[in-house]
Parts: sequence; structure tokens; C-alpha cells
Amino acid sequence: MAKILVVTSGKGGVGKTTTSAAIGTGLALRGHKTVIVDFDVGL
Repeated sequence: MAKILVVTSGKGGVGKTTTSAAIGTGLALRGHKTVIVDFDVGL
């Protein structure tokens, strides 16, 4: 079964994209199938 990890914050510029990329890269390097979706909801 798939696992979903969400990195979120109401404030911009706190490192969400960098954190998501680092976590995704680490998981992929360990052999996990990984998809990263990054977007701005415009709040």
C-alpha cells in the first residue's frame, strides 16, 4: 500500500520545497518508488 507524506506550512519561504526534495531523494536512494508533487495553493 502507498504511503503519503505531506510537508505543509501556512507561511512561505520556510523550506517546504527543499525539505520535500531532500526527503524524496533520500527515499529514492534507498530504493523506494518516489513521486514528489510541489505546488502553491495560493492562500
